[in-house]
Amino acid sequence: MEVINALGRRKAAVARIYISTGKGNITINGRELKNYFPSEMLQYVVTQPLVLTDNTGKYDIKVNLNGGGTKGQAEALRLAVSRALCKIDAENYRPLLKKNGLLTRDSREVERKKPGRPGARKRFQFSKR
Repeated sequence: MEVINALGRRKAAVARIYISTGKGNITINGRELKNYFPSEMLQYVVTQPLVLTDNTGKYDIKVNLNGGGTKGQAEALRLAVSRALCKIDAENYRPLLKKNGLLTRDSREVERKKPGRPGARKRFQFSKR
């Protein structure tokens, strides 16, 4: 199998992955998955598409991650892995991943701060007198 690449985004995070057959190693920016995401919840989020499709130890994944926070990065990586698995075998994996909502890009972004206000929507306290 040749190397397959895919892209995943979430908030300000961008994940570019390169997936090939191997022993199940996931390398993120030159670091191991357990070192990059110490939280078990985020490790579960990243490996969710692999567990659902029973591909836990079959593929080596090399990841370039930048931007955003840890949760956004983990969810961007999850989307990229799901898209790469669809490129490998769309007929079998796509319906399962789509049913679990792993192929949908979460497009919610932070709204910008407006001038004359403390935040995007919040206003300073109104004083009548």
